[in-house]
Amino acid sequence: MKKTSALLITLLLSGVAMSGCNTMEGAGEDISQGGEQIEDAAD
Repeated sequence: MKKTSALLITLLLSGVAMSGCNTMEGAGEDISQGGEQIEDAAD
């Protein structure tokens, strides 16, 4: 029973960590696009 619970918790935490990485990657892309638009507006 303990092994099953530990495995389940590990899988859930892994899923949360992976979704967090995807979110940060998306935020980085948004910030990059915003910077490019500012550069274009400055030209």
